Amino acid sequence: MLKVVLDTSIFVNPDSRFIFGNTPKEALNNFLDQIKDKKHITCYIPPSVYEELIKFLEKLPPAKKIVLLNRQPPSSYQSSVPAMLVYEFIEEMRSRINKGLRLAEKYTRKGLKRTLGPDKKGEEEIIKSLRQEYRSALREGIIDSKEDFDLILLAKEINAYLATADCGLIKWAQKLGITCINAEELNALCEEKDKSC
Repeated sequence: MLKVVLDTSIFVNPDSRFIFGNTPKEALNNFLDQIKDKKHITCYIPPSVYEELIKFLEKLPPAKKIVLLNRQPPSSYQSSVPAMLVYEFIEEMRSRINKGLRLAEKYTRKGLKRTLGPDKKGEEEIIKSLRQEYRSALREGIIDSKEDFDLILLAKEINAYLATADCGLIKWAQKLGITCINAEELNALCEEKDKSC
């Protein structure tokens, strides 16, 4: 029996959802149709990630389909995480915060040198660029939400594959020995014929 923990990114990230559909709703529905008769694969989703996923849908799939996603929270109080992982996470967050600060300083200096005039033309472009680069510096490649941490804990706890398109999640999951798969690999697993016992 294959166990797979599903991340929202499989159904909402434009680079991965096309494997299952053009919109998040279509991708999820097509995926659920694909696994409904499969006995060799069981899919899990932490409740926090499920709540995140349904925000992307106009309407939930029918109950007979949505129950195929086992909503299971990780045992947060019983899970153990190696101290070295926490140390690395703290060190990386400190480095990213410093990098973000340097970016903010760079754009502030750029803005001060620039003559904006009384109507402050160009200020919005500076702010927009600052926000984009700051977000990239602080959030890409890192676990940046409790939903991400729930995915890692649950996959580790039940010894499951983690299906995701999130590079930060993949990086930190692999530090804990969790096998990550992308949408194409998930699709291939779902298309396999059920193995007889």
